[in-house]
Amino acid sequence: MIASNEIAPGMKRKRTKQERLEAASKGLQVHVVGLSIHHASVEVREKLAIAEADWNSAANSIVSTGAVSEAAILSTCNRFEVYYSASDARQAMAAVTTYLAERSGLSVSVLRKNLFMLSGDDAVWHVMRVSGGLDSLIVGEGQILSQVRQCHLHSIEDDGCGGKVLSRMLNNAVCAGKRVRSETAIAKGSVSISSAAVELSEMYSLSDLNIPFSEARLAVVGAGKMTRLLITHLASRGLKEITIVNRSMQRPQELQEQFPDVDIDIRLVDDLWDVIGRSDIVYTATSSTGYLIDEALLEENGLAGGRPLMLVDISVPRNIAEDCKMVPSVAAYNVDDLKAVVAKNTAMRQREMIEAEILLREEAAAFSSWRESLSAVPTINQLQEKANALRRKELEKCTKKLNSSNPNLTDKELEAVERLSRGIVNKLLHGPMTHLRKTESIEDKKATLKELSAMFRLEEEVNTNGRVKPTSRRK
Repeated sequence: MIASNEIAPGMKRKRTKQERLEAASKGLQVHVVGLSIHHASVEVREKLAIAEADWNSAANSIVSTGAVSEAAILSTCNRFEVYYSASDARQAMAAVTTYLAERSGLSVSVLRKNLFMLSGDDAVWHVMRVSGGLDSLIVGEGQILSQVRQCHLHSIEDDGCGGKVLSRMLNNAVCAGKRVRSETAIAKGSVSISSAAVELSEMYSLSDLNIPFSEARLAVVGAGKMTRLLITHLASRGLKEITIVNRSMQRPQELQEQFPDVDIDIRLVDDLWDVIGRSDIVYTATSSTGYLIDEALLEENGLAGGRPLMLVDISVPRNIAEDCKMVPSVAAYNVDDLKAVVAKNTAMRQREMIEAEILLREEAAAFSSWRESLSAVPTINQLQEKANALRRKELEKCTKKLNSSNPNLTDKELEAVERLSRGIVNKLLHGPMTHLRKTESIEDKKATLKELSAMFRLEEEVNTNGRVKPTSRRK
């Protein structure tokens, strides 16, 4: 058991609010490194895939390099991305790439051929498009918004590494994704990976199996969220008999309750090959990190070269080995094969994508404006510190005079003078600080900072007499 004031090995210490603010104001820039179905094959993506339960552990490993200040992981069946912030972009990029190479077992040179790397406004724009569903294989799909939301929530947990800048960006991205789906029709009638898998199997049923899709005997391996979506789309097409193979009974029984009109036959993994042998189409959607079905197992169980069989794998890492495509009478598909199915979906949504991008640009600009406002934090702190130093010195002189002229002043009366001095200073500073925070463009921000620094002589110190004196300069 670890005491509450101790830090677990490998876990980044949770910084205080003041530490996060100071780090954010020191010029941290946001970056994203990753790969997706658009840039890398499933063979590469599955080597980097990280279970959600391990997202924070991976983020802590990246931050522990010392080159990265904040980090968050997003790993789905179609993408793997590391969002991070750092003050030295080159050093941080090298640290993240090295970590990914070590974790995946791939060389840095191979990784670089598959990775995309974005910084600053480009990184912000990317995460906005991801959350809005515009970067998805299936434009407008809703599952990615939930996944980005989980990425944000994990980043702000006790063992998360989101920090002030990164957690703000992820939160803005979630808000952006919600706006896109509520203010445009991008998600209207949209499909998910699960529904695309159903559409693919329906499209190729006659050519691969020589039977119509409506007559196919169906099985699903796994009983998670993807399986629930599969059953939803299968039932919508009138297929009411489905066999579910899972490691335990609990989740399949929950699915039975959720779909009372569907005849769900539950089998445990010991019956996997018996179920496959009796099915025409088998969907796999598990979190297993190893292959459940490969060429050798198909041959061993007498399924090679016999009755036609369709295997549809929507898992990453994959559950079905690539060599299954070489087995006679077996048609095997994975998530990369869904691209042809969803091409028409993207074409139909071009108009909605344009409207969505307008909203996303507003949210991206809002974050960038907030990020630039952090550059004002040191000046605001300087202004407050100098004003309070002057106030305390003048109050000290005033209190001495009051006590000498009226030694009977009570503590309550002196406290009233103290409150008065604080109130005057706060009201005088309110205008300049509000103006500083609201200045929008980077150029205006720099000009305002320079003007305030000169106007209030922030480069000068306050001596013991309450007077300002120039700071010493090196010749």
